[in-house]
Amino acid sequence: MDFSFLDSTEITMPVIAARLMLSILLGGLLGWERERNRHTAGLRTLIIICVGSCLLMLISIYIPQTFSHYKNADPGRIAAQVVSGIGFLGAGAIYKLGVNTHGLTTAATIWAVAAVGLAIGTGMYEAAILVTLLLLFVLSTLDKVGKRIFRGGALKTLKINFKSAKLETSKVFSILEKYEIVTKNINVVQSTNKQNSKILLYVYFPENVSVKELYKDLNELKNVSEISLGQDF
Repeated sequence: MDFSFLDSTEITMPVIAARLMLSILLGGLLGWERERNRHTAGLRTLIIICVGSCLLMLISIYIPQTFSHYKNADPGRIAAQVVSGIGFLGAGAIYKLGVNTHGLTTAATIWAVAAVGLAIGTGMYEAAILVTLLLLFVLSTLDKVGKRIFRGGALKTLKINFKSAKLETSKVFSILEKYEIVTKNINVVQSTNKQNSKILLYVYFPENVSVKELYKDLNELKNVSEISLGQDF
């Protein structure tokens, strides 16, 4: 099969289809890594960002090619707006819990995935694939190295069940800060009848923390019914 059309600078239907499919693949790889580690911007979100950025880049190139009689047609204009506009989406992923700021890596990933989509849209396939592989290495491998070396502990799951819909979230984080346990991600789930609820946290757990003492402090919170600490990631 002849794939020479991939090197074409003209925006045709085969070129559009090939670039959009590649953006789905690369965005999906990064989204899968985020989804696997239960981050807010997961598989669907990153695929949509990558595909959308790719399409906007294609439009940005297509307009001056098709409407060449317009003197002010600039192929970089729409792409430039993607770079600034994606920042607002990334900012929505950043939040603060206690003294800890969360979502910075997710926000940076959103920005980088948009760049991958733009690269695919403009035909820079090798650069897009290389950056995707580098991002996968940074997000997966370096995360494991960092949590061992810089955090001084392992990433664990901490689940706290409550006997009511009312959560004492601020007190939970006060206790975690007392033991220097850093929260990486949090998920709050309420039952359908709102009779009970649970908090699922992904935390960096220092090696010198007494689990018995931690459980004792958490059990003193109102309406706590069960506490469980999962294995290392």
